[in-house]
Amino acid sequence: MWPGNKTSDIACELDADGILIVTLSRVDRLNAFTVRMAKELVEAFGRASADDAVKAIVVTGAGRAFCAGMELDADAGGHANVFGLDESLQPTMDDLDHRLDDPAILNGLRDTGGRVALAIFDCTKPVVAAINGAAVGVGATLTLPMDMRIAADTARIGFVFANLGIVPDACSSWFLPRIVGLPRALQWSLSGEIIPAADALQAGLVDRVVPVSEVLTEARRQALRFGHARSPVSAALTRQMMWRCSAAPHPIEAHKVESLAIWHTSQGDGKEGVRAFLDKRAPRFESRASQMPDFYPWWN
Repeated sequence: MWPGNKTSDIACELDADGILIVTLSRVDRLNAFTVRMAKELVEAFGRASADDAVKAIVVTGAGRAFCAGMELDADAGGHANVFGLDESLQPTMDDLDHRLDDPAILNGLRDTGGRVALAIFDCTKPVVAAINGAAVGVGATLTLPMDMRIAADTARIGFVFANLGIVPDACSSWFLPRIVGLPRALQWSLSGEIIPAADALQAGLVDRVVPVSEVLTEARRQALRFGHARSPVSAALTRQMMWRCSAAPHPIEAHKVESLAIWHTSQGDGKEGVRAFLDKRAPRFESRASQMPDFYPWWN
């Protein structure tokens, strides 16, 4: 059961409206990101995709921070390499091309933030970030695959990797330029500057800025708007189509996927949606995101 489920570094609770609240829960460390947290988040998003009771997801932080970035205290993180990587490896790009899920590569080489970002990207449910406080490093980049970002007016966001002599993580070199444009993505990533919530709003990084006391309420309201009285399969397909087709080299790729998706959805929930519209009533959609059409995932 989701309600009351508490793992080591995150807490998950499914409310009566089908909104899954995922809380980064290391309050004493400002919710600093760990290898364990990454594994728990990957599991949570995979489980949410398979659970038809989950209509949408909100991710937030416990206490006064969203996520202070990677846990840099080796003792607190439990790894000699603070990023949880195996320094005995001698990896090549060929390893990533052909051994991506080999345990040695999966656990010893692959960026943990990137694994979470890919889990969010692959999720079939709408995802909203409730940025209740500081979000820096991976605390900022893990919000990028989410569909909407609500920030507290006191929140500060920073892509601070340059300050530590490392590079951006969590697939952010793919996501961030698509959200704010390449020039701004470069400026923020190269400078490592801290971005006030108002500036993040102006740049389009966040969608709304509200008082800190209202962040979770507003994020939940938006998640409910995405998940309530919506076809689960339509929402899942729409989410994947927007992300994946926007990066396709030619619109014909979008046309092919849309043709299959429209053909499929028009026969089930689509007919119910039309009837409900004509009858001036709320639709009663019956599809399940756990049972996607045969052509899904088309990118494989």
